[in-house]
Amino acid sequence: MHGEFKVPGGKLVVVDLEVVDGTIREFRLAGDFFLEPDWALGAINDAVVGLPADSEASTFTQAIQRALPADAVLLGFSAEAVATTIRRALAEATSFRDYDWQIIHGRSERPQLQMALDQVLAEEVGAGRRGPTLRIWEWDDPAVVIGSFQSVRNEVDLENAAKYGFEVVRRISGGGAMFMDSGSVVTYSIYAPSALVQGMSFADSYAFLDEWVIVALKTLGIDAWYQPLNDITSAKGKIGGAAQKRLGTGAVLHHVTMSYDMDGDKMVEVLRIGREKMSDKGTRSANKRVDPLRSQTGLPRAAVIEQLITTFDSLYGSTRGEITPEEYAKAEQLVREKFGTPEWIHRVP
Repeated sequence: MHGEFKVPGGKLVVVDLEVVDGTIREFRLAGDFFLEPDWALGAINDAVVGLPADSEASTFTQAIQRALPADAVLLGFSAEAVATTIRRALAEATSFRDYDWQIIHGRSERPQLQMALDQVLAEEVGAGRRGPTLRIWEWDDPAVVIGSFQSVRNEVDLENAAKYGFEVVRRISGGGAMFMDSGSVVTYSIYAPSALVQGMSFADSYAFLDEWVIVALKTLGIDAWYQPLNDITSAKGKIGGAAQKRLGTGAVLHHVTMSYDMDGDKMVEVLRIGREKMSDKGTRSANKRVDPLRSQTGLPRAAVIEQLITTFDSLYGSTRGEITPEEYAKAEQLVREKFGTPEWIHRVP
């Protein structure tokens, strides 16, 4: 069995192993990481051999840590990263380059349809009718997108939302509210087989699925990094946030919204941003929480998107695709039956 795991912000970890009668009998660790002393590589290999193949990641981590000398130096990886890679090998997980990716960057869609398309395209990937896909969103109608479990009244000032023309919609993933003014954000969704994140914790998978974005932002001159659990940030402030949903159909939906040109004053009028959230982010003013891409790059929004697409393609390969008429029809039906209904939008009042 073979497994790979690119440590977010770190190095590639590769393992090859054999399982006999439920026990790991052969194990070899490799990668472009740094490790001192040199003989510690053999100690890690020996520590894994003999462990039950159905062990939790914590068991592998603890065995590796016990085997390492006190003065061991691991650069670009960790015992936890090796454990994650082992679990990915045992689960026969895949990597980005195992797939033929499509990139969709099409026309603007209304907010409710955007929510429905996320569900439909993820389900199509899970069913094998669509290959793994990266979709860049476009829309002209402002909206507040709230997480699956958020309360409408707690998150949105409905009077101010109506005043500024913001529609409230609810997505199928968890997480916080997103302020989506026309032309002010860069949003994308990844629809992939669950095997891509197999063996990873939710925390690991968030950073793993957005590693390419960090690379793209750095090429634009932004010193960006991932802030657990689900924030993309920089020294000048938060850039965006991610949310994820793993569907029972065998697919993972992962989507991210990054601010391009945020009207902070309008945002704090429309969103009810509580004191606890503000203190958690270490800021005093809500309109200072999100630092837009425009201020850090000086580039048009279209140029930022083009660099994202170029980076994804250079790392993983891709072809341009489009949403099919059948997928649009399924999404429109979901709008009528789910995403456009008061029962869904106000499922948590």
